[in-house]
Amino acid sequence: MNLSQWSIIKKCVNMEELIQVPVGLIVDSPWIPGYVGISTMDYFTIPEKWLEANIKIIKDFPEIIFLPGFWVEYGMATEPSGFGCKINFYPDRTPTINHIINSPEEAEDIFVPNPQTDGLMPFVLNIYRNIEPKVKDLGRCIKVVAARGPLTIASHLMGVTNFLIGLKTDPANTHKLLKKTTTLAKNWLEAQAEVLSEVEGIMVLDDIVGFLSQDDYLEFAHPYLKEIFDAFPQCIKMYHNDSDNIVCFSYLQDLSINIFNFTHLQDIAKVRQLVGNKICLLGNIPPLDVLTNGTPDMVAEAAVNCLNQHGNKAGIILSAGGGTSPGTPGRNIHALIKATANY
Repeated sequence: MNLSQWSIIKKCVNMEELIQVPVGLIVDSPWIPGYVGISTMDYFTIPEKWLEANIKIIKDFPEIIFLPGFWVEYGMATEPSGFGCKINFYPDRTPTINHIINSPEEAEDIFVPNPQTDGLMPFVLNIYRNIEPKVKDLGRCIKVVAARGPLTIASHLMGVTNFLIGLKTDPANTHKLLKKTTTLAKNWLEAQAEVLSEVEGIMVLDDIVGFLSQDDYLEFAHPYLKEIFDAFPQCIKMYHNDSDNIVCFSYLQDLSINIFNFTHLQDIAKVRQLVGNKICLLGNIPPLDVLTNGTPDMVAEAAVNCLNQHGNKAGIILSAGGGTSPGTPGRNIHALIKATANY
């Protein structure tokens, strides 16, 4: 990201109508290594190759606002590793995470990790510390830091099924677990912001919220998400949840989020109605069926349909309805750019 692109983000957050709808994509290790032709292992372990890869996508797609932008991550593994989860790494795909507990009552014995010392987090911090000067030399900036949300982290500690069962059978201990994962999410965002010099935004990614009913969302998700977002009052707040469940949508304004990335399975006009007119929408092209596996013409058609459904150019950043899928071809990203330029 550069300062001009960050200025566009701020205008979108302020719901200003721009001459051209911007295009933004959430990109990370599932897509970047394959696109640039290196192994996932090299991307994770050789900072020079990580930087070269991120520079290449910027040069190939200068019109795209990549989010969070220069994101140092290890798939979903960073936060769970701090709790002691064993992580399995592979040459050509993102890591898998091994659970450390089977029920919420075991959360009593879990300690909140220290981002400075535990798991993969200190490696991320050290890479950021050393890579930011090089990013600045390129005329770029790291404005956004990211963390997995409290429910997603909890589900990695004990498995999605066990977590959801425990939520219903042992709510008291589930709250104890979520208090710990929430604390880590806050501390992790703060630690990243402290080692970087220009952070003005945060991104929280939590799809497990979409497995909950309205009552369960209000009890087990909303208070913890709000605690995280409220801890960063001066930041632009981004929330990614591409599960096909609208339960949280009408409560997002109370979270004070500014940008919402959501599923392509929901009509963008309906989403706009549910979230209100104070949140910028980041979507809503089908990431796999269209952006990855479709033709450029299909991408262009989907882009125009999405923009028509939204109805105006204020408060929208055209994107995938979720993250950028592995194997997404450059020609389809260029088609997305062209469609907005011609709209």
